[in-house]
Amino acid sequence: MGLSVGIVGLPNVGKSTTFNALTKTQNAQAANYPFCTIEPNKAIVPVPDNRLFELARIVNPERICHSMVEFVDIAGLVKGASKGEGLGNQFLANIKETEVILHIVRCFEDSNITHTEGEINPLRDVEIIHTELLIADMQTLEKRVEKLMRQAKSGTDKEAKAQLEIAQDLLTHIQKGEAVSQYTKKDDERFLQLDKELRFLTNKAVIYGANVDEEALREDNQYVKDLRAYADKRNEVVIKLCSKIEEELISLDEEEQREFLKELGAKESGLNAIITLGFNKLGLISYFTAGVKEVRSWTIHKGDKAPAAAGVIHKDFEKGFIRAEVIAYDDFIRYGGETKSKEAGAMRIEGKDYQVQDGDIMHFRFNV
Repeated sequence: MGLSVGIVGLPNVGKSTTFNALTKTQNAQAANYPFCTIEPNKAIVPVPDNRLFELARIVNPERICHSMVEFVDIAGLVKGASKGEGLGNQFLANIKETEVILHIVRCFEDSNITHTEGEINPLRDVEIIHTELLIADMQTLEKRVEKLMRQAKSGTDKEAKAQLEIAQDLLTHIQKGEAVSQYTKKDDERFLQLDKELRFLTNKAVIYGANVDEEALREDNQYVKDLRAYADKRNEVVIKLCSKIEEELISLDEEEQREFLKELGAKESGLNAIITLGFNKLGLISYFTAGVKEVRSWTIHKGDKAPAAAGVIHKDFEKGFIRAEVIAYDDFIRYGGETKSKEAGAMRIEGKDYQVQDGDIMHFRFNV
């Protein structure tokens, strides 16, 4: 299990530059013209977690293995993309495969960088992308409604009739200009099935990345203030970043990065902020395995029980689960490892109903 983040936005807002910075790669060509990114660029990067290094100081493993996050840089969308404008809606399909949408919004002035709409207006830009995603959802659902109507017409397919009812209700909701995330019947099993199959774009978690200049990184400019107000009304979050600064951070070591960010008045890099927020939005947590071969982080959903957590390592672990030996992270650090934690009574034996906690160090017993 991993976190997948799709980076979207209008052309020339800094998407590819942000992608280069976030992934510490230069695979995405950054240039001053629309549709510079034609194929979706993908990169797998480690999830920063200092707890791994603290565990490694005690265990002294051969290697450290982070949880991973995938960033997908998707070509700039334009008004009418859902109808085939620009490079068309082929890129909207790429967004369906991600769990979180990172919407890069241009919040800086620069006469040397063109804007497809002629002027800087973050709220207009956000609405353009939102509308295209909404239209794409509507088109997808209309096709499903047509199919369900044919199936329900036979009179024998009761499941299709039930699905049709919720699909038509949701379609009416979308046609009013409302995002799927605002639908009031999202707990309905029929809706959950529809979303699982169609992966509605406007039901995905959204993070707005306000791409600013260095001055606005220290203090919000009016563009950022307007974007924050917009996001607040929708219970969404804005992360402020400067793609150029993020690229500069690539060449610095960790200590230099901390000093640089401190000078700019930033607590953490855009990468850390985006991953942390993405994890929180999706209800993801990490547990660890710690041995001489490796110290590794594993990503699960908050509330997952021990067998499901074991299954992330290997399905046989879940199938033949017997018990889990668990040490809380703080105890592992306090007592200096597994042996001393066990001697201090800090190791617990947990069964199938145990809900794994963030930071647990776990060892699974199983039999297949």
